[in-house]
Amino acid sequence: MTKQTHTQGILHGIRVLDLSRMLSGPYCTMMLADHGAEVIKIEGASGDTSRSNGPWRDDDPEREMAGYFVSLNRNKKSVQLDLKSLEGRDALKRLVAAADVLVENFRPGVMERLGLGYEILAEIRPGLVYAAIRGFGDPRSGESPYANWPSYDIVAQAMGGILSQTGPDPETPCKVGPGIGDVFAGMMMSFGIMAALRQSEATGEAQFIDVGMYDAILSLCERAVYIHDIEGKIPGPEGNDHPLLAPFGLFPARDGQVAIGIVDDSFWQALAKAMDRPDLASDPRFATRHQRAQHTAEIRQEVSAWTASRSKIELTDRLGGVIPFGPLNTIADIVADPHTAARGLLAKVPHPDPETPPFIVAANPLRFSTAPLPDPQPAPRLGADTAHYLSESTPATMSDDRKRALRNAFGAFPTGVTVVTTRQSDGTPRGFTANSFTSVSLDPPMLLICLAKTAHSCQTFTEAPRFAVNILAEDQQEISNLFASHSPDKFTESQWRPGPDGTPLLNETLAWFECTQHRLVDAGDHLILIGTITGFDTVDGSPLGYHRGGYFSLGVKDSLVEAAAKQSPVHLSALLSIGDKVLLKAEPDGSYTVPKAPPGVSTQDALLRYVSGLDLMPDTPALYAVYDDTPAGTLGVIFRCTVTGEVPAGHKIFLLENLPLDQVGDPAERSMLERFAQESRIDTFGIYQGDTTSGTVHRLTPP
Repeated sequence: MTKQTHTQGILHGIRVLDLSRMLSGPYCTMMLADHGAEVIKIEGASGDTSRSNGPWRDDDPEREMAGYFVSLNRNKKSVQLDLKSLEGRDALKRLVAAADVLVENFRPGVMERLGLGYEILAEIRPGLVYAAIRGFGDPRSGESPYANWPSYDIVAQAMGGILSQTGPDPETPCKVGPGIGDVFAGMMMSFGIMAALRQSEATGEAQFIDVGMYDAILSLCERAVYIHDIEGKIPGPEGNDHPLLAPFGLFPARDGQVAIGIVDDSFWQALAKAMDRPDLASDPRFATRHQRAQHTAEIRQEVSAWTASRSKIELTDRLGGVIPFGPLNTIADIVADPHTAARGLLAKVPHPDPETPPFIVAANPLRFSTAPLPDPQPAPRLGADTAHYLSESTPATMSDDRKRALRNAFGAFPTGVTVVTTRQSDGTPRGFTANSFTSVSLDPPMLLICLAKTAHSCQTFTEAPRFAVNILAEDQQEISNLFASHSPDKFTESQWRPGPDGTPLLNETLAWFECTQHRLVDAGDHLILIGTITGFDTVDGSPLGYHRGGYFSLGVKDSLVEAAAKQSPVHLSALLSIGDKVLLKAEPDGSYTVPKAPPGVSTQDALLRYVSGLDLMPDTPALYAVYDDTPAGTLGVIFRCTVTGEVPAGHKIFLLENLPLDQVGDPAERSMLERFAQESRIDTFGIYQGDTTSGTVHRLTPP
């Protein structure tokens, strides 16, 4: 199988509105933007507070690009809005209508007072993932007594418990250096967003998710919780030691410090050997993990005396790769470390001015084998993208006539051969043959197609912003064969034209649907490409069908049966309705079956003669199901038909809601009857294609 690589990032196609400020929310959306999500930063008149936090380089006299801001907001866009104004709120609502995610880290009630709360925005954008990072969580999921308190990292570290456990002794608690109260909450929220998006894609439902900074830090301090529960202790600062392990922490070197973490007994034996101290290896006080924990002070003294007499390089040569060990690095050490270069841990973020040197920031550490990190893009100047996004045409609400036309266009093709087309980034047209497409939604108008990951054009289509679905007419078999091949001359050998959006459209097709890419979903050995329809057109005619190696016209009722009959014997059945009742044949054993034509009847006309022989007057039959009956070695074909007349002997009629499904022995017939009852209620029918247990229903919509 060909390995597919998605250079636009694994989150390409996800649009995020980022209303957050400072660190927690911007860190969360940075994680998303680094992997290809389109993150639109919504800023007020003075921009995100972090723009003025510094530090600034000497080549930035206007102080536009603070290091704090650049690090967290690379790969994002900036739209400037005054959310306190009616115009700004209306503009945000227009952006929400086309977004997948909204992230904010205001205090509870701020968005509600602006008329932009979750409940309102979810009405505008069904399926919206609304993510809120608060100091103490959102009242929707549990109202904290501190809900309205402002909170920054130091507050979260203090109240969440990590600060009380950090420091040299109980009298000197110390905060963790980096802003972990913000960063960890932001990291957890990025996970929450991805989980919520998975559910939103499956159900179409909006969801509100929140995380409190206090809550996140408490979860980070999980060890303190179980120690307090099991031992009744209140863990406090332990310096660099561990309450359950020894030796574990920082130890002096001649020119700095090193970290040693011994957990397993085998590592203790290896350390004692490296120290040339066999007496420590055999000392019963240090033989097990539990015993070493009881003699932490003695072990620290022995190990410290040995490490203090050696340099960090000497200790690295002796202990590196032998036990859990590492030198204590400053940022200067990290920049010079070969690991940093090998893992690509520093990223160069371009300056908005291409003539100005780039910024060096910490790279995103999360890597995907088939979705490498896209090249970093500049952090945006304040409001740099306002005109672009606010001039975007908001998808217009479809008129009833337009919806009806699109519904009829979708329903006009029960199955059929399609050619999906697009353009490469250099403008070269590309296309491939697919046997069906599926409508997803009318408002917004969307459809999907499946791309085999092994397909020659798969990579092109995953990166294409636009594509078109062309429905082939019954006389376009050569076009189907051409686009099913690997010929490089597909478009030179066929007639085509640019569509309204410039996407290649094939001439003389039955219909076309021009789309912008909305979402790409992994589905095993295929990718599901979902598109938003920007234009379509249909003409009268019969589509080209394909079944079991043969082409046929879907406009002729018997052609499918004739094409299939070349491969297998056919048995025909008639799903007959009299008014709101269904006619079934009663079998001697008390079961019921759908009336079947005698063996040898394999055409629609012959089926009509059979029905007439029951003293019934049939209406024009409609194809309802085609399925492989593998156990019988035949092809089953069911037509639906309205009849008039008296109930023939050996038959019985049933109301749709009272069909004796548990007395229908054939699983395919039982499934068809159950579907027929459901579809009759809404007067919308489809054609089933598959086997006796599973398959696809191609929807038909009445005019």
